[in-house]
Amino acid sequence: MKAKQPTALGCLYDHYGSVVYGVALKVLQSQPEAEDLTQEIFLSLWQRPVDSAKHGHLMRYLIVMTRSRAIDKLRSHSRTLNLVQRWGQNVTAAPPAPTPVEQAVFNERSQQVRQALAQLSVQQRQAIELAYDAGLSQSEIAQQLNKPLGTVKSWTRQGLLKLKQLLRDSID
Repeated sequence: MKAKQPTALGCLYDHYGSVVYGVALKVLQSQPEAEDLTQEIFLSLWQRPVDSAKHGHLMRYLIVMTRSRAIDKLRSHSRTLNLVQRWGQNVTAAPPAPTPVEQAVFNERSQQVRQALAQLSVQQRQAIELAYDAGLSQSEIAQQLNKPLGTVKSWTRQGLLKLKQLLRDSID
């Protein structure tokens, strides 16, 4: 193995492959994952040959290494699954119903916005409503109103600035 002779790896695989695969399968409970781990173990052995003086019997070393990496894979799967489950819960969880106070504040603000919108010019209000209520782009608004894009942008900007000022004044 230290001389990087492929035949040496083949001999070791023939001799210990079924043991490594068996340990991996017992821990992982999945044939494809056990096959992948067996390949990883022998690839690792090829890349960093074992000094038998340091590790004792090669079979014990391979069993311990396989078991350890299989457990690491299970832990990794568990962390990933927990993350996905938590993320899924956060995404699918419905927002809590607003409290009566929150609902009252929302209603009051909605009324203030409606009153401020009523003070804008017809063109400004129309451009803002098409953009925010209908979700249209500036280009789509220009097409729908049959007006130049620059004009629509100007109406929207001037309307938003005036709306900002009106709302700021209503808070003070």
